[in-house]
Amino acid sequence: MQSGGLDEEQAFEEAIISMGDLSGLVNDMRKLGEEMGARPEAPSTLTAYFSTGGIVAGVLLVLFGLFVSLMLFFMEMGVLEVVACGIYIVFGAILLTYSILTRETAKRYAMNQIRAALYALSVGLVLFGFYAATVSYFATGEIFIFTASLMWFFLGGVGLGLLLLLTEPGNRKKS
Repeated sequence: MQSGGLDEEQAFEEAIISMGDLSGLVNDMRKLGEEMGARPEAPSTLTAYFSTGGIVAGVLLVLFGLFVSLMLFFMEMGVLEVVACGIYIVFGAILLTYSILTRETAKRYAMNQIRAALYALSVGLVLFGFYAATVSYFATGEIFIFTASLMWFFLGGVGLGLLLLLTEPGNRKKS
């Protein structure tokens, strides 16, 4: 265009105008992809193995926490020692939540990893709130310390969970 007597800025503007609006093409390509069942993130076999491993490890951590707590209870240890094993349950639930959400099934696409991590954080905050509050209560015997310990983690976890649930995009596969 510069050879046509336009300066560099005018030539650039003419080139942009001559390309036209590409948003229609983008929308058409997106619709075509949805009709063909395409997803931007196709899970790999490795991702499926990690998801399966995470589910197994999460369940084992939860069970380990339950069994150790039960064992300490019957050994007549203090309540604080029994409750302290709950941290395994918290971490197991976090891992389990993330692994289940990032797993693709026959009816549902895998969730975005960042969104799944935020859901896992939400679950972890709620459970850690109960864990910290229970340990604090049995360490001090004060109910206001239980409430203060629970409040921040619980409210943060519930708030994050509600935000995620209310902004959830659909991830069901078309039949």
